[in-house]
Amino acid sequence: MEISALQQARYGYQPKVPRTLSQELTTIALSLGAPTESVTDQADLRALFKHTYGKPLVRFVTETGKSNESMTRALTAGVILSGGQAPGGHNVIAGLYDGLKRGNPRSRLYGFLDGPSGLTENRFRELTGPVIDAYRNTGGFDMIGSGRTKVETPEQFAAALETAKKLKLDAVLIIGGDDSNTNAALLAEYFLNQGSPIQVIGCPKTIDGDLKNEHIEASFGFDTAVKTYSELIGNVARDANSAKKYWHFIKLMGRSASHIALECALQTQPNRCFISEEVAAQQWSLNQVVDQICTSVVKRAENKEYFGVVLIPEGLVEYIPEMRRLITELNDTIAASEEALAALPNLGDHVAFLSGKLSPASRELLGSLPADIARELLMDRDPHGNVQVSRIETEKLLMGMVEKRLARLKQEGAYKGKFNALGHFFGYEGRSAFPSNFDANYGYSLGLSAFVLIASGLTGYISCVRNLTAPPEEWIPGGVPLTMMMHLEWRHGSQKPVIRKALVDLEAAPFKTFAAARDTWAITTSFLYPGGIQYFGPSELCDQPPLELQLKQQGIRT
Repeated sequence: MEISALQQARYGYQPKVPRTLSQELTTIALSLGAPTESVTDQADLRALFKHTYGKPLVRFVTETGKSNESMTRALTAGVILSGGQAPGGHNVIAGLYDGLKRGNPRSRLYGFLDGPSGLTENRFRELTGPVIDAYRNTGGFDMIGSGRTKVETPEQFAAALETAKKLKLDAVLIIGGDDSNTNAALLAEYFLNQGSPIQVIGCPKTIDGDLKNEHIEASFGFDTAVKTYSELIGNVARDANSAKKYWHFIKLMGRSASHIALECALQTQPNRCFISEEVAAQQWSLNQVVDQICTSVVKRAENKEYFGVVLIPEGLVEYIPEMRRLITELNDTIAASEEALAALPNLGDHVAFLSGKLSPASRELLGSLPADIARELLMDRDPHGNVQVSRIETEKLLMGMVEKRLARLKQEGAYKGKFNALGHFFGYEGRSAFPSNFDANYGYSLGLSAFVLIASGLTGYISCVRNLTAPPEEWIPGGVPLTMMMHLEWRHGSQKPVIRKALVDLEAAPFKTFAAARDTWAITTSFLYPGGIQYFGPSELCDQPPLELQLKQQGIRT
């Protein structure tokens, strides 16, 4: 197989790990905290997770003069990549593999193919040294593939246990986001309920950055993704500042949370960036969002600057109150009118039919939207019949509305500039990049930490590494009970246990830092150009964690 020069060079990178994990494995001991509680709904979750609820926090410490023989057992483990790709996933697997082999050369690791369905359908490959070595410090999930299958039916749980028994597994590591780690918690509980000692451990993965809390400081993949997007945004901003004739509207991944948009704004200083959580908190209407962009366009035009950059989180439309109401009404109305809608031949007929069933405000809003956006709302549905919000071209919606508003302002004599807009969506470009040094180190350390949890006989935990703004040698590895991060949420007609998503905290230092500077960025050309991810060079250039994490830790300390 041909490989690039960078891939060849990255093979030689040795991830930096916490001092505790770099010592002789037999010197590692567990420091246990007090019993834990879930975020909310403690009684209900205690009843649902009879075997795994309330476990203590775990931190790894070094005990010299003692020998922890559990670290040297021959173990057989399986690993699953679940959900969307995130840079650093291969290093998690490499860290787990190296830990297993350091502990006992007879240990084995199986990779389940194409996500959780590999476990339920008994599809796997054994991961040997040559396989692992071919993927060290590389992006993507192509070592074993990923998938979004949820293990949720009695048949799926039973099939998962049967596969694990056939392979004589001691443990399964599930690498995924909040839903995938919820699945890990349910699987751990199921195995124990069936009298099986097979352990289940989770690992925090998502580029969206919404799987974190006071103990999980970051998910791996976020750092690489935002640095990739920030490079692209900086390139576009510099081009805009060179040509001086285009406004670039850039949609960024992040449906539920706006961490990506916030981090990219901090790294590039665009003229406008919207944070969905603030839009919801302030109850900004679609027109108010458009007004803010137009204010920047008009004031910059007064300085003869007919260009700019606007960042838009993927899920913005769901946070705008009237758009949320429209989407909810459409979902409910379409679900109740499937047969009638199926008989209608075109979009115009759909609009006419649905308009009569919507509230007056939603009817007016639907009629005001560009035809392409209306089509995306009405025709592009998921298997449950709901609007696929991630496919709505929000950047084009805002471009069109801004253009109309500026035309009216020009007629009124309030605007004399030029406006030409270009739309972009940066998403998949960041999901499988070569991991930054931070993500390479972090992913590998999470894999090693998962090994220690497995060797220690724990189940129902998520691998954890803390103190991430310090040098890697000072990171603190351990484990967090999965049930500790849970609450109950209404999904598909019933209350379900889920790990709570971490949204942007409007009171924390990262958002406040952004909010303090954005009025200046809105009018002046203050762009930063971060350039590409640096893999070789001084630590202050190559190893830095995300700004959001650094600012948050500074805010905590002050």
